[in-house]
Amino acid sequence: MKLHTWLAGLLLAVTGLARAADAAPGGYLFAHMTHARYGVLHYAVSTDGLHWTRLNRGKAVNEEYHGHPSIVRGGDGRYYLVGNQSDEDPEIRFWVSDDLVKWTKFGTYKPDLASFQGQPHPLQAMGAPKLFFDAPSQQFVLMWHTPNVPGSPDDPERYWASQRTMYVTSKDLRHFPAAPKRLFDWDMATIDTFLVPNPAGGYCAVVKDERYPSYNWTTGKTIRMSCAAQLLGPYPEPGPPLSPAFREAPTLIRAPNGQDWYLYYEQYAGTSYGLSMAPRLEGPWVEVWGNSGVKEWNRFEMPATLRHGFMMALTAEQLQALRRAFPE
Repeated sequence: MKLHTWLAGLLLAVTGLARAADAAPGGYLFAHMTHARYGVLHYAVSTDGLHWTRLNRGKAVNEEYHGHPSIVRGGDGRYYLVGNQSDEDPEIRFWVSDDLVKWTKFGTYKPDLASFQGQPHPLQAMGAPKLFFDAPSQQFVLMWHTPNVPGSPDDPERYWASQRTMYVTSKDLRHFPAAPKRLFDWDMATIDTFLVPNPAGGYCAVVKDERYPSYNWTTGKTIRMSCAAQLLGPYPEPGPPLSPAFREAPTLIRAPNGQDWYLYYEQYAGTSYGLSMAPRLEGPWVEVWGNSGVKEWNRFEMPATLRHGFMMALTAEQLQALRRAFPE
């Protein structure tokens, strides 16, 4: 082997190791609500993505925010948080932060769903808004679920069975040039949808199949996934369940090894959190045992009463800053 070829190979190897080291997270943030204070922003952190502790001694880190926390980092390097006061809130609300510690109000978005033509009778309701920032196109995708049928004490499931995932795009979360659209062509009830880039190419949408389980619809109330080549699809019908039934509010992180994926989901209402993992988004997905009450059996542990939220990787410096700002 010639010397320059060997040196070039060594340089590539060292560069690859450096990039891997740069990509390795220093820890993880779980921005969530609690059973007692539904919708109010709390933080928990982990160094391995498996064992979690509360920050701020279990108290809220922001009293103004309300919603199902969803955070993205925009093209300007700042973090954007989305929420709403309730499903009936006419506005979706945004906050911004430079450091994940201090959040300030950024703006609102008020869609007119009554004039939307892609659903039979859309109600003016927006559940669990979520954000995704697409680096290649430098745009935000804002998603939420909207029902078509009011709830009824005699048949509460008809409300949930009528939910469909909606979206709009924006370059700055101040201007929304197009009307809302349905994200999926297939006629299936979906809620809690979020997007993730697929390392194999394209994008994957993680959804909760909101149909009630039955002999004819065995995937009901489970977490499922659909992958597509383009950001906005078309997305094919989702694959098999990634979770047991009666799970919702999924959130996804990459393990510290940079290979495995951790998919967390809540067993509602506030009963416990579960975890499935896979070596790639396409699977195979296996359930991980934890929160069992028997410590030696647990492969992951999450504090009790934590509810819906969003997990993200942190640098070591970010983790230290959060611990200083909100002591455990």
